[in-house]
Parts: sequence; C-alpha cells; structure tokens
Amino acid sequence: MIDLVGLDGDDTLWHSEEYFARTGDALADLLGHYAEDERLRALMLERERANLALFGYGVKGFTLSMIETASEISEGRVSTAEIQAIIDAGKDLLGHPVDLLDGVAQTVATLAATHRVVIITKGDLFHQETKVATSGLADVVHGVEIVTEKDPATYRRVLERQATSPERFVMVGNSMRSDVLPVLELGGHAVHIPYHVTWELEVAERPDARHDRFHELERLADLPDLVSGL
Repeated sequence: MIDLVGLDGDDTLWHSEEYFARTGDALADLLGHYAEDERLRALMLERERANLALFGYGVKGFTLSMIETASEISEGRVSTAEIQAIIDAGKDLLGHPVDLLDGVAQTVATLAATHRVVIITKGDLFHQETKVATSGLADVVHGVEIVTEKDPATYRRVLERQATSPERFVMVGNSMRSDVLPVLELGGHAVHIPYHVTWELEVAERPDARHDRFHELERLADLPDLVSGL
C-alpha cells in the first residue's frame, strides 16, 4: 500500500512554464534586431543549461540567463533600457499570481483525507515558499519539501525525513526527468501527468509503458482512484 504521495508543484498543481515561455517570446521580440529568433533561443537555452549549477532553478536564474544572453547576442551593445526591460520581466514572473490547475484543490483534499501528501517542488526557496503559501494548499497537505534538484539522492533524503520506503511512495508530476525517472530508479511508483508546455531541459526519454511502477494520467483528478489501487 502507498504510505506517501508526493506532488510536484510547478505545472502539476499550478501553472508555471507557460509564463516562462511567454517571457521567452518577449525576449525574442526585444532582442530580435540583434539576431534571428532561432539563434537567440538556442543561446538562451545554452545559457540556462550552463547556469543551472550556479543559479539553480527558478525565475532569478532565468532572469540572469536572459541578461547574459542579451549581452552575448548583442556583442555588448545591449542598451540599459533593454536590460531594464529584462529585469522588469523577471519581476513580473516573480509577482505572478498562483493559478491552480483545474480540480487541484479538491483532488489534493481528497488525497489528503486518506494518505500522507507532501508537495515536493524544486526552485528558488523564497519563491517556492511564496507559491505554496498563496496556493491555499499549505494547510491541506502534510508537508512541503523544497529542493534544489530532483535526483535519486534527493528523493532518498526526502523519504528518510518522511520515514517511509520507496515501495510505499508515489511521486506525481509533469516532468519525466525530475518526477518520474529518479523515483523509478529508487524503486518507487511514479505518475506522469503531462502539461501542455515542457521546458526543454526537463525533457527525458519515456519509460517502457510495461513498467509496473510507471503510471500515466491525463489529469490530476484521476489520481485518488489510481493511488487507492496501488
């Protein structure tokens, strides 16, 4: 039986990546006179990938990567007005209201009535704390784990803190790379619920559909029935 249900935050409980994508589109428009769209987006992704080890996940690292991209793509000619526009875009992302996906509040409450439920989300500590607090879910779930990375070692530490074993744990999220593969590696269950936008750095190969601990759903509302049957 499942003892602990882990729920990803961004793009599983509340919308996130679509706002980053819109900001990326705005950056391409802002800097379009320096380079073609494809080259600019490729450079931005390269900078994001390189900066993860320095800045981690989240809006602040994303904003710094945008500024670095602007400086490089313009060969140092980027204007102070353009830099300010990028900073303002980052602030807008940080201040964006938390918008829950359809049915999330009721589904989380249903799960929490029968199982221990913990939000396991990665990113900037302050921003993720703010998202959880304003989501209305903090008083419903049994705990919150904000981590810098989602890999087997991180999940192992989370399970130790939560005093449960991998085989009694199910992780639910939209990312194959972060929410599915490392949990399966540990011996836990993983449920993939795709979001309509996926950050390229979260894309990973899908597990074999015959894997007995890998599950797929189209919506979070179907999760309570799935968990009760595990």
